[in-house]
Amino acid sequence: MKELVGLIGMLLLVSSWIPQTLETIRNKKCPLNLEFVLVYIVGSTLLAIYSYLIGDWVFLTLNSLAALQSGVNLYVKLRYK
Repeated sequence: MKELVGLIGMLLLVSSWIPQTLETIRNKKCPLNLEFVLVYIVGSTLLAIYSYLIGDWVFLTLNSLAALQSGVNLYVKLRYK
């Protein structure tokens, strides 16, 4: 039951990033603040490492996908300045 709640939360959070990431790719413009994106990537990456170390696959997946989606936003922001 605990994992189901975590899985649903993870799916909701990750899915909230999908429209923004797709819009960023389509428009080749990232409206997010550069500092925010950098801090988000570092924070998500560190939380993914922590989740791996404690064996929590829900948070490992969530934070890995969040870091990946933020990485796409960062790439577009830097590539198409």
